[in-house]
Amino acid sequence: MKRKKVTVRAADASLDTSRPTAVFEAAGGRAYTVSVALPGSIIANALTPELKTRLAGQIARALAVFCVDEVVVFDDGQGQQRQNDRYSNNQNRDDGFTGYSDANHFLIHLLSYLETPPFLRKHLFPMHPDLKLAGSLPSLDMPHHLRSDDWCQYREGITIQKQSEGPAKKKKRREDGTETEQPSLVDVGLPQKVSVPATIPPNTRVTVKLPEEPGVPGPHEDTITGSAVAPSEPREKAGYYWGYTVRAAPSLSAVITECTYDGGYDLTFGTSERGSPIQDLQKSNPDKKQVPRFNHMLVVFGGVAGLEVAVDADEELQKMGVKEPKDLFDYWVNLCPGQGSRTIRTEEAVWLGLMGLREVVLSRRRR
Repeated sequence: MKRKKVTVRAADASLDTSRPTAVFEAAGGRAYTVSVALPGSIIANALTPELKTRLAGQIARALAVFCVDEVVVFDDGQGQQRQNDRYSNNQNRDDGFTGYSDANHFLIHLLSYLETPPFLRKHLFPMHPDLKLAGSLPSLDMPHHLRSDDWCQYREGITIQKQSEGPAKKKKRREDGTETEQPSLVDVGLPQKVSVPATIPPNTRVTVKLPEEPGVPGPHEDTITGSAVAPSEPREKAGYYWGYTVRAAPSLSAVITECTYDGGYDLTFGTSERGSPIQDLQKSNPDKKQVPRFNHMLVVFGGVAGLEVAVDADEELQKMGVKEPKDLFDYWVNLCPGQGSRTIRTEEAVWLGLMGLREVVLSRRRR
């Protein structure tokens, strides 16, 4: 990924104030993924729209910093109860704000909005009360949030409606009688639009692959030729971190059973202060097996009352006779043994957990 060099002049010319992380480098294809699951009820515990929005922003920042590929927002059965108990005066709001009426939807809405490249948001997200305060949140600034003067082989874009050129042209037919696909124009945030050889409905978000080196369009050229690819290709083939997907799950068990990856999650962590110290994962102990190599890792965080209430509210788990959440995971870990506060908030636990498991992820890349 190429970016124009910016020089910052400091008082002492010997100081190096450059930031290597400002330019993302492809590190080779990455097939494995990291997923996080957490309950939307944490939004119901925040008092005001400002606090609810800030909480979602803290979660999104953690996902971006630690290169999380998927976030699952599940229903632990606590969201509506907490809203009814504490914020009944806001239940009848008719302005469309869902932070009080549907905490799961609110969190999904904010996380999806923040993951989207800024120039695409106005096309994909109509004005909505949920997003009123999102502009005050820190930018995620992920690799696919490209500036117009950045060049990367991959970009996110949106298909646009071509200007009418008179009567609709008939589709050409191949020798075998099938119709050829009409190319689509994609706005990827560059001065030129990108033409891809595929028929894609207008206003559709699409991942586009461009030439490896930026070409110089001719005086009468206003398009670049590219191709539409799977959203996972930048990660799988080039090694770029390409943002996270957002999935909703109706229960804790659905987080696992409705996994969209082939083969499901093969390494799972549940978090609780009743678990084993997370530091034990890194210790060289012959009595403890090494954390295995994984393809799809999942880390699950509980809400205010922990994962125990999510198990109790899950009908499928109750039918199976599951009583303890630790029985659902490969590892049951305590993120901060000896904590000095009575509680660790979920947004804090996400940062602690992803930092504590960082070596597990990095060792997977080295294997």
